[in-house]
Amino acid sequence: MGLNDNVAEPLERLSRLLETDMAAVTALIHARMSSRYAPRIPEVTAHLIEAGGKRLRPMLTVAAARMLGYEGVQHHLLAAAVEYIHTATLLHDDVVDESRQRRGRPTANLLWDNKSSVLVGDYLFARSFQLMTEAGSLRVMEILANASATISEGEVLQLSAAQDLATDEAVYLQVVRGKTAALFSAATEVGGVVAGATEPQVRALYDYGDALGIAFQIVDDVLDYGGIADRIGKNTGDDFRERKLTLPVIKAVALADADERAFWQRTIERGDQRDGDLDQALAILGRHGAIQAARADAVAWAARARAALAALPPHPVRDLLAEMADFVVARVA
Repeated sequence: MGLNDNVAEPLERLSRLLETDMAAVTALIHARMSSRYAPRIPEVTAHLIEAGGKRLRPMLTVAAARMLGYEGVQHHLLAAAVEYIHTATLLHDDVVDESRQRRGRPTANLLWDNKSSVLVGDYLFARSFQLMTEAGSLRVMEILANASATISEGEVLQLSAAQDLATDEAVYLQVVRGKTAALFSAATEVGGVVAGATEPQVRALYDYGDALGIAFQIVDDVLDYGGIADRIGKNTGDDFRERKLTLPVIKAVALADADERAFWQRTIERGDQRDGDLDQALAILGRHGAIQAARADAVAWAARARAALAALPPHPVRDLLAEMADFVVARVA
């Protein structure tokens, strides 16, 4: 998902504050994506890693560690591992979704092929576990391994839930926790663990990442029904065309009359989409206030993220993390 200027602003200030750390993480990411025998691995990886992403997830790991006074370098390994996990999931997602655009550029599976995307994604997962091992913490490995499993589980759950009108908000939240929030919460949590944080602090970091990730994904879903393509990295209505049952639609389905339900069954469950259907979908969402209700949920999750930070020590990083939660949802204000 792309970030507009408003969201990027606190993120870029955080990036400047953590500039030395993030330079080390970037160098590590580039060094470890090389392959002695398979040049396609760095080619495919570089295409995605260098496509203008903000590296928010590894920055969260670095931020958590520095906020708690960590002065070592193990958080660089963990931040790079987090970025590899994220990149691997994007490569796999684009194959599963048959996507043609990512961050405003052609996807790797379009430029190369599905086989390359899947196998390079597998390689990056393996690389991430090598980096975790080097960090020398069994607890950190457990957190990131669990997150990797949760991500995969969430993606598989989405396969069955995405086009089933019986999918409710509880299932949606489970999918979101898998596909997005799990890596946010793991990123912040491992930063605290490597810094020797107390258990309440580690829990607060987990809660912040979890709530931020959920807000982040809900905002993405809302923007799909009214965002600007060059800012969100995809075209408005892509989720509808790909028959994804995201939160605005789930809310509208719950309030649908017989005709509206028949419309969702035809377009989402059966995939029989016709000219004018996106406009009709937007009209139904508007009639039930579904986009506004989803936006309110995102705001509530952002508030939970901010509240979690209260358990952490005062620090300029903490202030910027709080601002980031606000700016994530400001995109749909």
